[in-house]
Formats: sequence, C-alpha cells, structure tokens
Amino acid sequence: MFFKKQIQWYKLFDSIDAANAFVEKDHLNSITIGNKKICLANTPKGLFAVNDKCPHNGASLSRGYCSKEGSIVCPVHRYHFDLKTGRAKSGGGDYVDTYPIEVRNDGVFIGFSETVWKLF
Repeated sequence: MFFKKQIQWYKLFDSIDAANAFVEKDHLNSITIGNKKICLANTPKGLFAVNDKCPHNGASLSRGYCSKEGSIVCPVHRYHFDLKTGRAKSGGGDYVDTYPIEVRNDGVFIGFSETVWKLF
C-alpha cells in the first residue's frame, strides 16, 4: 500500500475578469468549494487563497482586510497571516492553510492537496 499526495484542481471562475468581479482589487471574499470555506484575496501581487477560519478563535478571515505588506488581518484580534505561506506574522506557531491559484486560458483554478492510495 502506498499513499501519495497530489493536487486536485477545481475551477473557481471562467475568467480572471469573473474573479475580479467576485473579489475586487485589495479586497477579500469567501467562497465554499465542496466542504471547504475559502478566503480569496485579490492583491496587487495576484489572487491568493487561504482557509477562511482564523486558527486563533475561528473568526472568518474574509471579514478582515489585506495589509499593504501582503498579509491578511483577522477582524477580531488583528492577527496577521502571510498570504503566501500562511504563517502568523507575530512569530507565534499559528498558521492558516494556503491553496495554490492558477490562472489559465480556460479559467481560474484552486488546488487542494489530497492523499490518494496507489498500489502500483
């Protein structure tokens, strides 16, 4: 028995224009994919996706804001999380899961790491 991690891609939007209409530049919005609630951030450096739940107290990160330094700020206690790595900016051990976003010719996709079983 072998377990292997792979990325499963899910289409979020038909185009980057549709993504920009859903979440404006320098803003956040939440979207549910399957059973995951995701916070989408539209920044000058591109689209980012993180788990919408703050690990500190469970607040919805999509109700926070993006800082100029490239972090998402929790609306409750103002914890900062790096949009690229998910790590807390305060140096603590807290982090949020991050998900890759790909803009392709046929749409905007999000990737989730899944463990699959392969015998051979």
